[in-house]
Amino acid sequence: MSRGNRRLCSVLVFLLVQFELCWPQAQSSQGNVIHVEVGGLRNNKGQVFCALYSSADGFPKDGQKAIGHATSSISDKQASCEFPGIAAGSYAVSVFHDENSKGKLDANFIGIPREGVGASNDARAHLGPPKFDAAAFHFSGGRLNLKITMNYL
Repeated sequence: MSRGNRRLCSVLVFLLVQFELCWPQAQSSQGNVIHVEVGGLRNNKGQVFCALYSSADGFPKDGQKAIGHATSSISDKQASCEFPGIAAGSYAVSVFHDENSKGKLDANFIGIPREGVGASNDARAHLGPPKFDAAAFHFSGGRLNLKITMNYL
């Protein structure tokens, strides 16, 4: 084998080894999970709904525009939700306490929630729901543990 061919083979082997080392990470985001602990619930009634958004579009009111949904039972005035298989990126989470198990957030006649609400970064509402930018966080992959405190208005 000529010297040029050996050098080419060495480069190819090196590239294959590098590809194999990177392959598990590039293959999928299966091992990635965003885990949300929700505290500050006023009782153990009903359930907690969690929604994961990848953009401001629909956040936090339009759950159909969320990229992930989870529901949790409540124990000791706490709940938790998980979003598995999430790719790296920027996200925001909204939660609400469905105390009467109707499957929707109850609000009064002017739209103020009668049940508990919350968002990642404990973003607060200012003349309306919290903004995506206030609730957004960067997810690099792996496991991310978030804490959200429920607010009752």
